[in-house]
Amino acid sequence: MKSIIYWSALLTIALFTFQCTNSKRITQNNNISKERNLAYQDSFSASAYYNDLYDNAEMKYAFKGSTQKEFEVWQKEFRNKLKEKLGISQLEKQLSSFKVKVRKIDSEDIGYAIRERWEIWTEPTVPLPFVLLLPKNKEGKLPLMITPHGHGKNTETYAGIYLSEQERIEGEVGERNVAVQAVQNGFIAIAPTSRGFGKTRTSEDKAKDIPYSCRTQLMHDLLVGRTPIGDRVWDISKLIDWALAELPIDKSNIIVSGNSGGGTTTLFAGACDTRISISIPSSYFCTFTGSIGSMYHCECNYVPGILEYGEMSDIAGLTAPRYFCALNGKEDNMFPLEEAKKAFSNLKKIYTAAGVPDNCELYVGNGGHRYYKEGAWNFINKHLTK
Repeated sequence: MKSIIYWSALLTIALFTFQCTNSKRITQNNNISKERNLAYQDSFSASAYYNDLYDNAEMKYAFKGSTQKEFEVWQKEFRNKLKEKLGISQLEKQLSSFKVKVRKIDSEDIGYAIRERWEIWTEPTVPLPFVLLLPKNKEGKLPLMITPHGHGKNTETYAGIYLSEQERIEGEVGERNVAVQAVQNGFIAIAPTSRGFGKTRTSEDKAKDIPYSCRTQLMHDLLVGRTPIGDRVWDISKLIDWALAELPIDKSNIIVSGNSGGGTTTLFAGACDTRISISIPSSYFCTFTGSIGSMYHCECNYVPGILEYGEMSDIAGLTAPRYFCALNGKEDNMFPLEEAKKAFSNLKKIYTAAGVPDNCELYVGNGGHRYYKEGAWNFINKHLTK
């Protein structure tokens, strides 16, 4: 009996040692505190100061593994931590028994589709408008495409609804009618109003005709441990809940794609909600340090302490092994292509460790800060589950 106890104890110690060693190898260097350069400088340079901060960020969840096992351990831990950081975990706890409510406002036949306006309560006090596009003469389960928009006054551009002829021309030249593209390809499409825009602006911003309330949203979110990005990802997840319950959706083909601020929502939604099969952020994928950390961007882009966790490529890596395609323009100065290429190189390593290196792509368009439907639809048609 003593012999059995002895060998059992020995085996337990050996297993514990192996697990600790393996865990240490997966997160090696992640918990090593760097000491900043302590040499005094005679003059102040804001950019040099910020770069020093970035260089010394902990990057606790920056992926450093190479095997599928290391990838799986890293992804499971990081996704949970990211959801906490965004405030999504808080929403899940507070609204664990919450059921979304919807209301149809109107419906019309626009020739190539049925277009309906709806509202969905994604929180008890948040009725979020969205446009639903339904293809005509299509039977069976259909792919779903959700198209979060970027910064602008008109929240319905993606659904092909314009406030002026000039806006129509600009929207179609910039290929931002993403929901229209989807329904014309036989998809059910949902074009939601992003939180902080349209009806969900503050009363003060509505009165002054300010197109979005992102700064106010961020400031109030910070007080309770939430973020605008987390709010918008939550809204995407609630739309998926409703669509799966009420519409003929093929659950293996749920795509999210938007431009600029819509690209932000797309990337983070794909990282957090594993029901999304294909994520296509446009005019957003880059490095944090080379984009929102180097020039002016809207306040809604910022997540407190995100560089203590990792870079944008690490967040995008949470999408693996599902499909991910970044659309970037050669002339996009807001999200520079060289920084996007650097981020994609790191992302490719994560997908390679996951065993699916071909499930991520970087499409480079010959233009600036806009949507690139050729890259999006080539990728979708290649990877859509038949």
